[in-house]
Amino acid sequence: MKTKKLLFLLLILLNFSCKSQAKKINGVSFVASRDSISNQHINPVLKAQSNYVALMPFGFIKELASPKIIHNTNRQWFGETKNGLLQYAKRFQKEKLSIMVKPHIWVWRGEFTGNIKMDSEEKWNTLENSYREFILTYAKAAENLNADILCIGTELEQFVVNRPAYWQKLIQEIRKVYKGKLTYAANWDEFKRVSFWKDLDFIGIDAYFPLSDKKSPTTAEYELGWKLHKEEVLRVQQQFNKPVLFTEFGYRSVDFNGKEPWDSSNVEGAVNLEAQANALQAIYNQFWKEEWFAGGFIWKWFHSHDKVGGEKNNRFTPQNKPAEELIRKLYGL
Repeated sequence: MKTKKLLFLLLILLNFSCKSQAKKINGVSFVASRDSISNQHINPVLKAQSNYVALMPFGFIKELASPKIIHNTNRQWFGETKNGLLQYAKRFQKEKLSIMVKPHIWVWRGEFTGNIKMDSEEKWNTLENSYREFILTYAKAAENLNADILCIGTELEQFVVNRPAYWQKLIQEIRKVYKGKLTYAANWDEFKRVSFWKDLDFIGIDAYFPLSDKKSPTTAEYELGWKLHKEEVLRVQQQFNKPVLFTEFGYRSVDFNGKEPWDSSNVEGAVNLEAQANALQAIYNQFWKEEWFAGGFIWKWFHSHDKVGGEKNNRFTPQNKPAEELIRKLYGL
């Protein structure tokens, strides 16, 4: 009789352990604003069944060949600074949400950060020192907050490819001041060439893979478009034996949103709420049940929930669209 009870308890514990291990990161990318945040800004995130938020302080450079990063100044929006990060994070943590600190760089006129590249060794050294100061500022802040994850960079392919030794050393320096988990947000066409995945805790991917040329694909058609990309993601995952985290994922509510999902230009197109929802359902179907997949952060979520998104909006946010209801359902599973 005692043996049966013991076996029964072991089965319960095993079941509980499996469920705990299967817990996914169901995150939103929470956009920095001019203002501090309060419960009115947090409640919609909670309603969406999210258990994580990515908070995104910013540094700025003038042009792709400029080596100096301006950051944490009183000329920036509050949410883009260290004090803003601390205020946002502490409010979310009060509601039991976990935090990923994910610093970004903005290049003037919105140039793609993956093309940041210096034209002399002197400039490379200046950039390296400037970036070290920038990222260590937020590594220390992340440690102060006991943040769960720190993303050490976002879509910096030319910097990463051209200066591998610098990044290896930088990761060691970050580890000295921050004790949580580390990732890097590689662009969808960059992640195969990142040399330092073995030194991080997650393989991070901004998952804007092209999936379909159709105007309004079905969920099944989006899933078909994932086949080759998923095989490549799995190949890299198995090579480094690290869980994969979609540091960003999302789709615009617009026609042809699977053709170039990374396109955030202001070119207007016909609103297509169904295409957005179908694409989100497809990415969830393809990845969220995989043991090697850690979860992801939807792009993107604004603090003033009642003033953004909506059925006439063709941008990335799921807010006040059928996609928000879908995210609530999927994140609640």
